[in-house]
Amino acid sequence: MTDGETTDKTESTEAAAKPTRSRAKKEAAAPAVDGYAIVETGGKQYRVKVGDRIRVERLKAEAGGDVVLEKVLLLGGTGSTTVGAPLVDGASVSAHVEAHPRGEKIDVFKYKAKKRYRRKIGHRQELTELTITGITV
Repeated sequence: MTDGETTDKTESTEAAAKPTRSRAKKEAAAPAVDGYAIVETGGKQYRVKVGDRIRVERLKAEAGGDVVLEKVLLLGGTGSTTVGAPLVDGASVSAHVEAHPRGEKIDVFKYKAKKRYRRKIGHRQELTELTITGITV
């Protein structure tokens, strides 16, 4: 019985010694920024904040490099909102280029009824994955 008691105690001390896994460590590592921005790139608008990952239309930048998005339409979330007319003066969003993937395939099918006209083509959009690193005012 003594052997069984010692193994139970060692197992319980090992379990207590293991660190608990939680999101608190990951959240503490991210910088706490309350603000957000609305930027325009590729003819589309995106609401971004620091730490966000977005997929935009292909940008001319190398993977692993940095890019600055100058078309900032709105800044907000820090107690006051600044709306540009059409752009916010002096504001920019910096981002890190992660990769240049391609989007899902879209099938385009054209036909004319009763005329034996059928055309099927596909399209995959070229994209750029960005991680937002900072918002400057």
